[in-house]
Amino acid sequence: MALAMGCSNEAGASIVEPNFPAPSPTAETGNLRLLPALTARQFRDPTNLVQAKSGQALVAEQAGRIWVSSGLRPDNVAVSEFLDITDRVNSRGSEEGLLGMALDPKNQRHMYVYYSAANPRRSVVSRFTVSADLSDADPDSELVILEVGQPYANHNGGQLAFGPDGYLYVGLGDGGSAGDPRGNGQDTSTLLGSILRIDVSPATAERRYAIPADNPFANGGGRGDIWAYGLRNPWRFSFDRDTGELWAGDVGQNRWEEIDLIRRGGNYGWNVLEGNHCFRPSNNCSREGMTPPVWEYSLDGEPCSVIGGYVYRGSAIPWLKGAYVYGDFCSGKVYGLRYVDDEVVEHRRLADTGLRIMSFAQDSDGELYLLTRKSGIYRLSN
Repeated sequence: MALAMGCSNEAGASIVEPNFPAPSPTAETGNLRLLPALTARQFRDPTNLVQAKSGQALVAEQAGRIWVSSGLRPDNVAVSEFLDITDRVNSRGSEEGLLGMALDPKNQRHMYVYYSAANPRRSVVSRFTVSADLSDADPDSELVILEVGQPYANHNGGQLAFGPDGYLYVGLGDGGSAGDPRGNGQDTSTLLGSILRIDVSPATAERRYAIPADNPFANGGGRGDIWAYGLRNPWRFSFDRDTGELWAGDVGQNRWEEIDLIRRGGNYGWNVLEGNHCFRPSNNCSREGMTPPVWEYSLDGEPCSVIGGYVYRGSAIPWLKGAYVYGDFCSGKVYGLRYVDDEVVEHRRLADTGLRIMSFAQDSDGELYLLTRKSGIYRLSN
């Protein structure tokens, strides 16, 4: 049985009998429907959506504002301003701005953000203090945790997420331009081109964060903050809420986009490799010690930028459970893959939205949302 509405097997992965039964197509998406969410406000370039333990939902806009609603359902809940830091956010570049947001799962009075700043150009990870009722955050409470110089305006990464271990993970791109001209991806003496893992629990003005003792370079050989490296632009990553595995979408250069399972100390190849393919040098490159992607797809045609998503752990779409769901910014297509025993056993298109997908989000029930540029926020549904 062939995959319904599937895509070609560019990665050479083995495709077997599908575990995704094919629901009835719709004109809007092909297989899945998009249900408008948080329609009380037309968000401008939303980059993040997180749900607090209280049920309240926070939405970050690229320009530097964060909004709060009393929940995600019903969809017409009221929305109010939570935090405005547009005065310190540089969003002039298309890949700059307020890019990441995470609530501390142990103390939801603390919220962490990742944003671009100017003069000098840099990426900033900061903590803000949240009111007891989670109605707003104090803009004057900022504690800067980390600052990383950015040589160019692109490839900023920007994802923040707390892992099941309680540590904060931070995604940083290779610093920008094209082709990683400074070789940051393979340089463990810089934080660029890496996913970091830091302990923010002791954060004070005197000691901003600690390095976990089991980080791969905690005792030398590279920056102690680094968890994995060799990444070009890990725009979005997430933890599987059931297994704890860390999935990332790493944006490619000219030919290949990739999905990675991020492991401790992993070298994901950039800029020696783009996906599974030699980049520099273009032939006969050494792959020794490098971790290949779980999946890759070609940039021939309309795709342009992978948007990492989540392993679906909700209940509203039973046939999707356990699949990793991701998309592409330019094509607006949404895909799902199943990964079993270190192999992709199925990959198929789930939706053809026609929208610019900025990010995915997951609510407390494990349901998934699409954040789109200038077109609103949607929940994935049968």
